[in-house]
Amino acid sequence: MAVYLGVDIGTSGTKTLAIDSTGKLLGQASASYPCQHPHPLWSEQDPEDWWQATVKTIRQVIRQAKLKKQDIRAIGLSGQMHGSVFLDKQNQVVRPALLWNDQRTAAECEEIEKRAGGRKKLVGMVANPALTGFTAPKILWLRNHEPRNFERTTRVLLPKDEIRRRLTGEFITEVSDASGMLLLDVKKRTWSKKLLDKLELDRSLLADVVESEDVTGNLTPETAKLLGLSTDCVVVGGAGDCAAGAIGNGIVKSGIVSTSLGTSGVVFVHSDTPDVDPEGRLHTFCHAVRGKWHMMGVTLSAAGSFGWFADALCQSEAASASKSGKNLFAELTAEAAQAPAGSDGLYFLPYLSGERTPHADPLARGAFVGLTLSHQRGHLVRALLEGVTYSLRDCLEIVESLGVKTRQVRTTGGGAKSPFWRQLQADMFGKRVFAMASDEGPAFGVALLAAVGAGEYKNIVEATKATVDTTDESKPASAARKMYDRGFEIYRSLYPSLKQDFHRIAEL
Repeated sequence: MAVYLGVDIGTSGTKTLAIDSTGKLLGQASASYPCQHPHPLWSEQDPEDWWQATVKTIRQVIRQAKLKKQDIRAIGLSGQMHGSVFLDKQNQVVRPALLWNDQRTAAECEEIEKRAGGRKKLVGMVANPALTGFTAPKILWLRNHEPRNFERTTRVLLPKDEIRRRLTGEFITEVSDASGMLLLDVKKRTWSKKLLDKLELDRSLLADVVESEDVTGNLTPETAKLLGLSTDCVVVGGAGDCAAGAIGNGIVKSGIVSTSLGTSGVVFVHSDTPDVDPEGRLHTFCHAVRGKWHMMGVTLSAAGSFGWFADALCQSEAASASKSGKNLFAELTAEAAQAPAGSDGLYFLPYLSGERTPHADPLARGAFVGLTLSHQRGHLVRALLEGVTYSLRDCLEIVESLGVKTRQVRTTGGGAKSPFWRQLQADMFGKRVFAMASDEGPAFGVALLAAVGAGEYKNIVEATKATVDTTDESKPASAARKMYDRGFEIYRSLYPSLKQDFHRIAEL
């Protein structure tokens, strides 16, 4: 029996699953851990927590699926991107890891752009602007604020690659996750010597870079014994969580785009060429498909906007739904369906946590615009869902303006379970929108990469063709599509009109 494990080291916990050669789920387990916030806007974790969760969940899956150690041929690793694990020469962790959502590095982002010769030149080197979440600013922050810890540091690893080191003893990363460090020449798929020199960082700090399906080593004897596995088990490159999730949804060829409707919203598109947004509104990263790339736009409050609305304004309804076993989201979207497309002129700006694409403005604020006495709660809910979907269309419009053609949308995440929200996307994008037959997330994607690395499939395209399928299809309705085309122009005008007011509000 050939079995492949996928391990996803997330921000709130680690998930491990096992699949067979057909992609059938054999077992899965999760383990959570805390996140520390020692100062406002800081976010840190202890890498030891990731390791203990990895060991725990792998053991649980083996027991749950009643697997023998020789069954498990390969492991794929996914994880939260951009985090920084600082190691000394004894491979001991120097300090807690700084995470993707840590915001302490604004000054270092400015320093990087200045050293690079400006934002345009930086994007030319590494395909992306400097953002506080990325890894390079974190390295400079350590050098600027904790020089003794920086002097002790001999290696900087991403979260999943620290787990790889514990599994195999190897210092290796892969192209999709490395792209988010802001140190990779994304077009050439290798470290940018030019930027490293300008930042005065030594190449020896960084792991070797491979493709996502490449074998990176075998389990060490000590780790194999700890996990109850064989040293014949290999570990493949894996992928950053967004690329891994896209693999699991079959976003491995041109023309297919995915939207993810979790707390944040993500528009992810495969590209055969390294197309770069010169304004830096989109991320351009290497894909987990060998020799390919992807572009990604992010809206920070997608289903999170609905969660805020439900928590802040529907407390009694939430309590009633909890007691009766009803689904509050389904009840509120049923109300939204009674309002007309366009919500009778009501708009919602979903910038409750600031915004990333296309505005990259941490000071942006959420807003309802156009309220009148005739608007009911159903209008507000529909406007909220429309506003989030407009923000996703904002991302998609930038992708297509760069010449990347899209014909089909695959949608995932909690919001994708709603037929109403799927139809809303179809109407607003003017494209067919499909739900996924299985939505197991990044862990499934890297389990497929493990299967490729072990020789089960020729490549990841073949693997997804054999194991990934879509289900319910939503087709765009022409009348709603025309209305949303008109509404989108108004939506896009609102942020520029309010930007200065948002910034003045932030100063109060």
